[in-house]
Amino acid sequence: MSRLPVDLKGALRLILMPLAVMAALTIGVGLLITKVLETTTIGANDRGVNEELADGRTTFWSEVTDTMSGLSDTPVIVAATAVLVIVFRLVFKRWNESLFLVVAVWSQSIIFLLSTVLAERKRPAVEHLDPAPPTSSFPSGHTSAAVAFYCGVAMVLTVHTQRHTILNALWWLVGLAIPLGIAYSRMYRGMHHLSDVAWGFLLGLVCVAVAANALLLRPAAMEQLRRDRTPQSP
Repeated sequence: MSRLPVDLKGALRLILMPLAVMAALTIGVGLLITKVLETTTIGANDRGVNEELADGRTTFWSEVTDTMSGLSDTPVIVAATAVLVIVFRLVFKRWNESLFLVVAVWSQSIIFLLSTVLAERKRPAVEHLDPAPPTSSFPSGHTSAAVAFYCGVAMVLTVHTQRHTILNALWWLVGLAIPLGIAYSRMYRGMHHLSDVAWGFLLGLVCVAVAANALLLRPAAMEQLRRDRTPQSP
C-alpha cells in the first residue's frame, strides 16, 4: 500500500512558513525596485543590459531565444508537470516525488502572481519580441517556473542516483542550463530586466529547496527509499 512517509502537518509547516517569508521578501524587493531603486544605478544597469542586448539582436539568436523561452511557457510547464506527476508515481511507487514537483512548481507560481500584481514594474523600454502578458515585469515568471521544474526534476533524479556522481552532475548541468538559457532569452527578447530574472532564479531555487526539505530529504522519506531499495527476504 502506497503512503506518504512524512507527517503531513509537519510537512506543511516546513513548506508554508519559509514560503510565506519568501513571498514577503519577493513583494518587498519588487516594491523597493519600483518605488526607490528604479531611478538609481540598479535601474540604470538594468536598462543598459536590455539596450545592449536589443542592439545586438540577430535573426538566428531571435529564433533560438524564442525556442528557449517556449520551454517555460505556462502550458508547457503545466502539461509537463502533470505528466511527470503520473510518471513519478508509477516509477517510484510512492507520492513523495510527485507532490514535491507540484509544490515546487505551484508555490513559485503563487508567489510570482502575488508579487507581480503588487510590484507593477514596467517591461524594459526596448522592442518586445513577444506579446507582453498582463503580469508586470518583476519577477520573471518564466525563469522561476523553469528553475522550479527543471531543477526540480534534477533533484528527483539525484535522490534516486545518489551514488552515481557523473549522472548527478549531468542532471544538474541540464537542470541549471535550461533555466539560465531561458533567463537570458527573456532579457534578449526585451521581456525582463536583469534584476527580474535574477530574482526569478532565486525564487525558483528557494521553492525547490523548501519542497525538497519537506517531501524528499526528510529522514522518514529517505528511510523509506532505503527500505524500498533493500531486497526483501523470502
